[in-house]
Amino acid sequence: MSWALIVHGGAKEIAPGEEDANREGVSAAIEAGRAVLASGGSAIDACEAAVRVLEARPVFNAGRGSDPTEIGEIEMCSAIMDGATLAVGGVMAIQGVCHPVSVARMLLGEQEILLAGEGARRFAQEKGAELCGRDELLTEKTEKQLAEADHDTVGAVALDAAGNLAAATSTGGLNGQKQGRIGDSPMPGCGYYAENGAGAVALSGHGEEIARMMLAGRIMHRMSEHGPERAVLSSVREMVRVGGEAGGIAIDAAGRIGWAHISPHFAVAAIREGQDKPDIWLKKDEQ
Repeated sequence: MSWALIVHGGAKEIAPGEEDANREGVSAAIEAGRAVLASGGSAIDACEAAVRVLEARPVFNAGRGSDPTEIGEIEMCSAIMDGATLAVGGVMAIQGVCHPVSVARMLLGEQEILLAGEGARRFAQEKGAELCGRDELLTEKTEKQLAEADHDTVGAVALDAAGNLAAATSTGGLNGQKQGRIGDSPMPGCGYYAENGAGAVALSGHGEEIARMMLAGRIMHRMSEHGPERAVLSSVREMVRVGGEAGGIAIDAAGRIGWAHISPHFAVAAIREGQDKPDIWLKKDEQ
């Protein structure tokens, strides 16, 4: 089995002047994941490594660069799923951690699959996760940037050389969102899913609408028959039923990569074993 990896920086409108930062961000993320897979590492490790890079860059609304809630706090959501075991780890409305995806990863060996709020923060502290203050996560953004980052979830999907699949997501939420608001990103079957022998998917977009459509589940159901590209495209187009925008990345069990979006932009990087360098796009018509 040949490995494959695809990452995204969010279904959104990329502001003029931020194109290079988005390209550089997904390029660095794909390199972090590629290094794991090329050395024989696991899909789970590759997804975590890639998303940590995206969380560290303020151009993306995840980790550092997250948007503030209605009371000015930073509440983040993240999840990761192992396609080999169907283990899920997710944190919701977590505060005070540098890398929510790594806290989600720490949950994979636990009975619980989702932890929220203060309980998630306490778990992170007990497990020795990297902690940080609100001011380290909240970066300066213009009102225009805050509005455009409203559905800037990041994600990664990987297939390793052993045939194992994984998916990960991370988001800083919506600017001005209600305290405790949860979107699709930590919900399995909505914002992500991974299962060996079938495929893996990670989504970005308007979280409530993605959750109502159980969009990841739709894509997984269609992937074996239609392949990842058509499965993602046909599913995100069905968002017209409930409104909102979405974009998704996927890999099937055969290692085929697919992605599609109905947002103005969707920064994506993809690489397969044997490629010298990744393919990078800011929207589908660049492909």
